[in-house]
Amino acid sequence: MRIRDMTWMQVEGYLERDDRCVLPLGSTEQHAYLSLAVDAILPERVAAEAAEPLGVPVFPALAYGLTPYFMAYPGTVTLSAETYRRVLAEILESIARHGFRRIVVVNGHGGNAEAQGAAQDWAASRPDVTLKWYDWWRAPATLAAIRTLDPEASHASWMEGFPWTRVAGVEPPAGRKPPVDLTGREDLTPEEFRERLGDGCFGGYYARPDRDLLAVWNAAVEEARAQLTDGWG
Repeated sequence: MRIRDMTWMQVEGYLERDDRCVLPLGSTEQHAYLSLAVDAILPERVAAEAAEPLGVPVFPALAYGLTPYFMAYPGTVTLSAETYRRVLAEILESIARHGFRRIVVVNGHGGNAEAQGAAQDWAASRPDVTLKWYDWWRAPATLAAIRTLDPEASHASWMEGFPWTRVAGVEPPAGRKPPVDLTGREDLTPEEFRERLGDGCFGGYYARPDRDLLAVWNAAVEEARAQLTDGWG
């Protein structure tokens, strides 16, 4: 159940019987032939589908994250690490103030991992709160489903090309892209990184049949749901 579909009175009633919630984290950045919002769309959707049968509220995804290396691609937006850590801590504090005590952060963007320590530090300062940080796309069962189909699948390839992240009227190239050499990318300017990447895909097939994507998605939803039901201590 999404917070956007609830009133404050409904949230107050929920908190009388449960204290779990989900905060999705994303990014607005280039994804080759896919939506610039891929990394915000996917964590919110996987969280919502995982939480729906449990009745657990899912907050709107934080749609801006840490992606300075893609800033040569128009439409990409990045925050500084300091700003992001502060925003994340203030969002978590707001959530906890209302009585949410078990929080699952469903992260959809690898670059945001830089703030994981800050989120965990915040949780450590709140002994009444338990926080889980969960990178949905690289959880074991989900990643295994991806690797079985395409060991080279990576950023902006078919593994992110779900029906809900495609852009109308845009067709990806046929076939697959050889893996891009990412060594030393931290030393490249955004412009140099764009020159190396070209269209922005890191490698792998550009598209696969929807049945393959849905198999991955079903694994992801089940794995995310387990984060809400298991291991709270």
